[in-house]
Amino acid sequence: MKAMSARIKVAAALGAGMLLLTGCGGGDDGGGNGTGELAGAELAVGSKEFTESILLAQITAVALENAGATVEDRTGISGSATVREALESGEVDMYWDYTGTGWVNILGHTTEDAPEDLYAAVAEEDAQNGIVWLEPAPFDDTYRIAVKSAFAEENGLTNMTEAAAFIQENPEQGAVCAASEFINRDDGLPGLEKAYGFEFSEVVELDLNLIYTQIGESCPFGEVFSTDARVVSNDLTVLEDDKEFFVEYQGALTLRQETLDKFPAIADIMAPISAELTNEVVTELNGRVDNDGEQPRDVAEEWLKSEGLLG
Repeated sequence: MKAMSARIKVAAALGAGMLLLTGCGGGDDGGGNGTGELAGAELAVGSKEFTESILLAQITAVALENAGATVEDRTGISGSATVREALESGEVDMYWDYTGTGWVNILGHTTEDAPEDLYAAVAEEDAQNGIVWLEPAPFDDTYRIAVKSAFAEENGLTNMTEAAAFIQENPEQGAVCAASEFINRDDGLPGLEKAYGFEFSEVVELDLNLIYTQIGESCPFGEVFSTDARVVSNDLTVLEDDKEFFVEYQGALTLRQETLDKFPAIADIMAPISAELTNEVVTELNGRVDNDGEQPRDVAEEWLKSEGLLG
């Protein structure tokens, strides 16, 4: 990482004052209704710091409260490793994670040895750690690199192989905006550069939520999530991962086995909800928060009610 650190620029000023909805609604010590399958249960629901993770946590919290549980909102924890540690220590009882993160960052594998049925492999191996991955939702929110659509058209960029060649030929236009976690993950920037045989000329470290507006401003290239509605609202073109470096990032609710043993109804409550969370649905819900300014808790409640998922 020494060579990389020399070209990383931390854009701290751009992140000043940025607050990502960690107090995103009525989930803080949210009260259950005293009846239902989870009456009397007290559960803490956590999340990572980005919108989609918080939104999924709020969907979970609303569903559990509807079943009678009292839910404490512990959303907005910074970093995958930190929220996983919170789960293992009991600080939170559950949070949504992604199969790619589970395979590489939690279980210590590489992107090259990812099996075809990644969810099954992650669930089976993590069970040895006392962690349950409930049935995954049918959405895949993977990392991608994006550029402004006009920039892509001007320079004939459609995939990462073309981008790598462009950056090698035009290093003055080879900066990438990325968040700290992506910069340091083996399934993020280091692995991506290795897979495509190039290096970005500069890495501008930003808060994840600022990247979308800074692509084309602070950097020509930027890290994005494939289900983030801000790709469309900021007129970005997502570059194809033509070497298929990025593994599948299918979302699933994770919790300790002891929690599921105590409250087995959680799996039954969440199964029909997870089944409805397609790429299209998740992208739309993310957009209501990031583009339309709605609160994650409100979006979660309205979506669950509209889909008839609250029983």
